[in-house]
Amino acid sequence: MDPERLTIRNVVFDVGNVLVPLNYGPFLAYLTESGVDLTDVPAWLARIGLEAHERGELTGEAFLERLAGTAGCELDPVRLRSCWLDMFDEAPEMFALATGLMSDYRVYLLSNIGDLHWAHLDGRYGLSGLVHGALASFRTGAVKPHAAIFREAERRFDLEPAHTVFIDDLSANVRGATACGWRGIHHLDPVTTCAELRRLGVRLPVHFTES
Repeated sequence: MDPERLTIRNVVFDVGNVLVPLNYGPFLAYLTESGVDLTDVPAWLARIGLEAHERGELTGEAFLERLAGTAGCELDPVRLRSCWLDMFDEAPEMFALATGLMSDYRVYLLSNIGDLHWAHLDGRYGLSGLVHGALASFRTGAVKPHAAIFREAERRFDLEPAHTVFIDDLSANVRGATACGWRGIHHLDPVTTCAELRRLGVRLPVHFTES
């Protein structure tokens, strides 16, 4: 295969559980205390419309109203909103990796996310201007792993699939990217992700030494 075809020029990062680890514990504990039946979380998320919310078809406020309707008692809307927003930690190594790559590569963010979480994280970390560009699913009408969101990223950021690598914590989303001709890395931890980037020939920032 032509080596030029394998040259990485664009690095695209997921946000949740890549740049900002998720801590659902306090949120789920509050829901359980409030009588929400979480024995089948995927079915519950489908019922309250999480994917529609992340596609931008359901606003954050409407989504939280649906969520509150599944509780066994009236929820405090202020506490519910706070618990929904306050589930993110920070992975400083991954922030440093993303911004450190910008001198040699085009770097972007691509996230399945609704309007409230995006506004919260953008306000805290400046995601909109952190790297060369960012695409939030609620603004596209499509979510990973569907091809539409990857094609929209290609259109907006002028990405050539064969020269683009995507980093995500969910293997299904990585498969969605590779099905579109992108390279993919299943993010488990910073060390593994850096090793995979090196394997693809990506020059890492100088402070990311070999482990």
